[in-house]
Amino acid sequence: MISRVINEKDIDKVRNLLVGSDKIVITCHLTPDGDAIGSSLGLMHTLNAIGKNAVVVTPDLVPKSLQFLPGVKDTLAFTRHEEYVTRLLAEADLVFCLDFNESRRVDRMEPALLASKAPKVMIDHHLYPGDFADVIISHPEASSTSMLVFRVLCRLELFDRIDRRAAECIFTGMMTDTGNFSYNSNEPDLYTVIAELLRKGIDKDALYQRACNTFSESSLRLNGYALSEKMQIFPDHRCSLITLDENELARFNYEKGDTEGLVNRPLAMPEVVWSIYLRRDPNQIKISMRSKGQFPVNKVCSELFGGGGHLNAAGAEFKGSLRECVDILIQAMPAYDKYLPKTKNK
Repeated sequence: MISRVINEKDIDKVRNLLVGSDKIVITCHLTPDGDAIGSSLGLMHTLNAIGKNAVVVTPDLVPKSLQFLPGVKDTLAFTRHEEYVTRLLAEADLVFCLDFNESRRVDRMEPALLASKAPKVMIDHHLYPGDFADVIISHPEASSTSMLVFRVLCRLELFDRIDRRAAECIFTGMMTDTGNFSYNSNEPDLYTVIAELLRKGIDKDALYQRACNTFSESSLRLNGYALSEKMQIFPDHRCSLITLDENELARFNYEKGDTEGLVNRPLAMPEVVWSIYLRRDPNQIKISMRSKGQFPVNKVCSELFGGGGHLNAAGAEFKGSLRECVDILIQAMPAYDKYLPKTKNK
């Protein structure tokens, strides 16, 4: 039996909105990860199964590492189809905003999203939700937005309409947002949901292989280079730092998703409590952080760069140079030593 965590009034609001809606747009945050696209596609498949016309639009392209998900070929990226996506949002009866808490997280698509007169439903697990949505289902304690979407569908009495395709998408979101259930994954209900998804016919092992353990030769070489040549360790602060600039990415023919999971690798060392990965993207530095135990990388991302996330997994963007970003982090490290464990792991 899965516990009820979502307010019944919010479920009733979503139910009533669905009754009067046919054209439904589902969207997620910029640079969609497994949870963002998994929750979106899982919801899309289920809503289409009850006769709705649901479509997933993304601010930019889905990484190639997630292209195997059923339905991903039908998603529309704003960066590729700006005029069409803008029209879909303008004509929508209902918009679901998944896995983001502020409208700015959809980047260049924000004006089109906010201009849409359709009611908006936010389903998210990040702290401090904004007020742009009409219905806000926000549970930062949840391990993933995919888990919340599953709960919402069950509360809407749509469990029987979740087919294998939807289940694969939802499971992939749950798996990737917990590092294959290695952090933020002690909630007993999580494993009850996994059992139900298995009964829907998913192949858990195959999904792990495709989402978390499939790499091109150039991706493997890039990750090897990053760990061998670019990883710095700061023993006094029990921190690791990896940076990759545009020239290094080009050298290894970088494609979006090639360094997925790289930020987690240094945490395999007992002496490292928190890990930072900085990647030079066009017009900004992409910041990813991961941690062990109670070290709050979400606080670091929020206080230094206006980002956010969860205790052990957070991120942000920085508009300056890579060198400036590194300097800010190194100078700030001593201020966060107070969150380190009192004794080092042996």
